[in-house]
Amino acid sequence: MIKTIAALFSSGFGSGYAPKAPGTFGSVAAVVLWLALERASAFSFVSPLALAIGVTVVGFVASMVSLSGERSSDPQWIVIDEWAGLFVALCGVEALNLGHVVIALVGFRVMDIAKPGPVAWAERLPGALGVMADDVVAGAIVLLGFVVYRFM
Repeated sequence: MIKTIAALFSSGFGSGYAPKAPGTFGSVAAVVLWLALERASAFSFVSPLALAIGVTVVGFVASMVSLSGERSSDPQWIVIDEWAGLFVALCGVEALNLGHVVIALVGFRVMDIAKPGPVAWAERLPGALGVMADDVVAGAIVLLGFVVYRFM
């Protein structure tokens, strides 16, 4: 039962089971959820940063459980790390600014795929920590870009 619940969260509620490009598909699913929460004014009750932190913590635990028995150290179906990293990046986006959301999505995917410097280092961390950390660092780089942009 616990493994099933962990797989549900780890797979981004099934978005990680996409036959092609599960990371991108999971990222798009995360954006859809983010926009739905924004539209429903959920962020007046829970801050975007609290959501990003919560998804990161839950994602770490779920990934740790899901990795047991897996052959790969970072299976493609685990996309909760993409959700966490993208939610970090989206903390810098103005509410319902679709242009910024698209920039965050594309910027995050570029950082996640290219794995520059600190992203590659974070990916080498062991187990669930490495699974989650590279995407959170990629999201933080995009967030930093938004912060710099907004204060220029």
